[in-house]
Amino acid sequence: MSKSNDSMKKTLTVAFLLCLVCSIIVSGAAVALKPLQERNQEHDRRSNILVAAGLIQPREATFERVDELFSQMHIRVVDLRTGQYTDAVSPEQFDQLRAASDPQMSSALAQDPAGIRRLEHYGLVYLVGDVDHPERIILPVRGSGLWSTLHGFLALEGDGNTIAGLGFYQHAETPGLGGEVDNPNWKAQWPGKQVFASGTLEPRLGLASNPNPDYEVDTLAGATLTARGVTNLLRFWVGEQGYGPFLAQFQ
Repeated sequence: MSKSNDSMKKTLTVAFLLCLVCSIIVSGAAVALKPLQERNQEHDRRSNILVAAGLIQPREATFERVDELFSQMHIRVVDLRTGQYTDAVSPEQFDQLRAASDPQMSSALAQDPAGIRRLEHYGLVYLVGDVDHPERIILPVRGSGLWSTLHGFLALEGDGNTIAGLGFYQHAETPGLGGEVDNPNWKAQWPGKQVFASGTLEPRLGLASNPNPDYEVDTLAGATLTARGVTNLLRFWVGEQGYGPFLAQFQ
C-alpha cells in the first residue's frame, strides 16, 4: 500500500521547496531591479537639487529634462574645515552621509545645534554657471526636527547670501504640522531672504512668528519643535562649522 500524501515528511518537503523557489524569484528580482532602483534614486536626488535651485518645476522633472539641466551644473567638494575646494575626494564618488558616520572622515561635534552628532570633513556643493562666479550655489543641509532628520537643499544666489530656494526631500515630520515644510506656499516665502546680517557672517535666516522681512519666514503653526529644528539646521550649515567659510568668499 502506498504511503499517504499527507505525511509530515512530504508536507515539510513541499513547504521547503516552495520557500526555496520563492526566495530564488525574490532574489533574482532584487538583483535585476537594482540598476533601475539606483537610477530612480539618482533621478530623485537630481530633481530635488534642481527644484531647490528654482531651475525646474516638479511637474517638469522628466528623466531627459533633469539629465539635461544637471549636466550643466558643476559639482565640487569643499573642505569644511577651511572653506576651500579640495581634490582629496572625487565629487562623483563621494557619499557625504556615509562620510559623516566614518570616524576617519568626520569629527564629533561638541556644539551640535542641528542634532547631527558628527560633521564630515568634506561637503558637496552644486554650482550653476561659472565655477568662480556662479549664478547659483546649492548646498546639502540636514538636521533634527521633531520626529526625524530633515534632509534637503538650500539654494543661494551667486552672492552667497541671497536665498534662491529651499526644499526638503526626506523627513518624517507630522503631516499638516511639521510636514508643512513641503507646502509650496511656505517654500515660496524663502527666495529673496538674506542669510547673513548686513556686513557680517552671522547667520540670521530662520523661522519666526513675527518674521523679520529681510531674513525670516513665517513659522510652522503648531510645529514649534520642527520650526526650531529647521532654523537650527539652516544656521548651522551656513555658519562657521558648515559652509560659512566657503560662502564668505562670494560676498
